[in-house]
Amino acid sequence: MAWNWQLEEWPNFTCNQGDLAPYEARFLEQAGILIGTSSHLSKTDQVDLSVSIMSLEALYTSSIEGEILDRESVQSSIQRALGLKTPHRKHRPAENGIAEMMVDLLKTSKEPLSHEMLYRWHAMMMNGRRDLDQIGAYRTHDDPMQIISGASYAPKVHFEAPPSKTVSKEMGAFIKWFNKTAASGKNSMPAIERAGTAHLWFECIHPFEDGNGRIGRAISEKALAQGRRKPVFTSLAGVLLHHRKEYYQQLGLASRTLDASRWLKWFSDIVLDAQARSQKQVEFLLAKTILFDRLRDQLNQRQEKALLRMFTEGIEGFKGGLSAKNYMTITGATTATTTRDLAGLVKKGALIRRGMRKATRYYLNLGMADQYADTQK
Repeated sequence: MAWNWQLEEWPNFTCNQGDLAPYEARFLEQAGILIGTSSHLSKTDQVDLSVSIMSLEALYTSSIEGEILDRESVQSSIQRALGLKTPHRKHRPAENGIAEMMVDLLKTSKEPLSHEMLYRWHAMMMNGRRDLDQIGAYRTHDDPMQIISGASYAPKVHFEAPPSKTVSKEMGAFIKWFNKTAASGKNSMPAIERAGTAHLWFECIHPFEDGNGRIGRAISEKALAQGRRKPVFTSLAGVLLHHRKEYYQQLGLASRTLDASRWLKWFSDIVLDAQARSQKQVEFLLAKTILFDRLRDQLNQRQEKALLRMFTEGIEGFKGGLSAKNYMTITGATTATTTRDLAGLVKKGALIRRGMRKATRYYLNLGMADQYADTQK
């Protein structure tokens, strides 16, 4: 059976737009809510939100490809790329590269896509690689670009991309389509349909020697950002990582046909899930503001430092909760002081206590912050 790029109608993807209409409407509705909620954050928290989402997306999009990065290194690399003050520390080239790419994606989200932009992203992401013939340029090798699994003596070809000699032409057509279908373009297209089609089309061309998945997901983020009034990342890679096996299966099925209906419906569910995650991150930071406003002048320096550290961990928080040992490590407090401080935080409603004795753990009491927010309406 032929690959979709070998079909006569390539690259004219089709879909049932009626099936996608409810997803598009929900996306726009949720985008408005997300932007509205974000507007209640302080400027500092808005920056923290951007850093947090970009850091997680960098980690997740790399993890999909099996590359595990250090979270703190990625986060500080992003902060530095944004011109923010951050403690000096050494970072691996891969962490610096993906961080620079994420920041560039955010800063240029409203700009048209171009060959030069894609070359720049690839050069950033492949920072430090010595095993590639082409970095910051499309592939030129004569060998077939294939996705293969299994033993070398019995390989299974999951996909074969167009030959290298046609890549420049293919990418020229893709970029022209992408810019024409933007919200401000001549042939504007609904946000999710455009983002999903762009990702599928780009992955079918597979223009680079390596990094196509990460750049393809960045292109989807760009398309979704252009579908909003304000650029906000959708946390797409985090959801795709959770559905990694199905993600590859869906792309594999879609690579055999130009009817993208099945792929786009699956992708639409992913986008709405990712958008909901972004909303939760905004609400998490809003809860932080509310909690600290309520406890203003009631916390000592150790308690404030510990709470800030817990919020830095994000929605997931400390795995298994904050322990007394964690608190002593963060603050340098003695055992007796730690016991008093933690009891005080529980009494003030900042933390919730779970377990007994050595198994005691503490969690952020965001439910109480939500209740307080309700009283301020």
